[in-house]
Amino acid sequence: MAYYLGIDGGGSKTTCAVGNEFSLLATFHGGPSNITRVGELRAREALQQTIRGACAAAQIAPRQVRRACIGVAGAGREQVAETIRKITAEIIPGEIEVVGDMQIAMQAAFGAGPGVIVIAGTGSIAYGRNERGATARAGGWGFAISDEGSAHWIGRTAVSTLLRAIDQAREGGEESDESAAQARPLFGSLKSVWKLSSFAEFVRTANDNPDFAALFPAIVARAEGGDTFAQSVLRQAGRELAQLAGIIVRQIFPDDSASLTHIALAMVGGVFQHSQQVRDIFGYEVRKLDPRLMPNPQIVEPVAGALQMAREAHSSRLK
Repeated sequence: MAYYLGIDGGGSKTTCAVGNEFSLLATFHGGPSNITRVGELRAREALQQTIRGACAAAQIAPRQVRRACIGVAGAGREQVAETIRKITAEIIPGEIEVVGDMQIAMQAAFGAGPGVIVIAGTGSIAYGRNERGATARAGGWGFAISDEGSAHWIGRTAVSTLLRAIDQAREGGEESDESAAQARPLFGSLKSVWKLSSFAEFVRTANDNPDFAALFPAIVARAEGGDTFAQSVLRQAGRELAQLAGIIVRQIFPDDSASLTHIALAMVGGVFQHSQQVRDIFGYEVRKLDPRLMPNPQIVEPVAGALQMAREAHSSRLK
């Protein structure tokens, strides 16, 4: 029996799926393995623990894996891909392929067919392929300068929005009092996530390259409770993600393609999974940009694409 392994290595978690030629045997979740965000040491620990956990759940040994496909952000940089490959090869003797996270997501969403995916997890990126096989990407240039609509972006934007509100509250007057009252609950939630006790600590932490993505669950919770600041940030995230999809459509799905009546669109990642508001705004905005875009309400699990790519690559070598 041949066994295959697929991995989705993200900035917040790593998911590993083990299967044979016909079925999924086990799935296991571990810590983050995005080398750019967490470094090689933590990435090695997360990848190897997740692989061992998935194999144990499938009742096989890692040495029995014939081929693995690993999807990670930044795989286009050879140093990143080679480091991930070496880490995995320490426990898996079989063939190992490292590809971009958008490639495994495309496989999971559309197989070899056309469509557009927008990934919004710790980071964000959009990717598409048309019926002729032409591809395009947008965003995903790193959390410091891009990744619009991602969990990191949402956390950072919420902090900057709050600080602006606090500045305005210091102006005095009735409007200032209202602004301060509106900002206070979200500020308390975010301060609690970072385990801080004062405003000064909050500002210092925000300027010290913190984990902004860790704030995302608290922002969603506040938005669901009616917090207007949190809701405004999530609405903006939905619009930013829709803009990424629009860029892809304009590049590879021209308006003069009379035969194309709809364009399949898939959502990927924890931001879409955990925020109904982001999903709703995203869906509304993409239809405004191009009525041909047809969002699938089901959130795609990229690890399924990684496992299928491992199977298919091995099968093609046997032909």
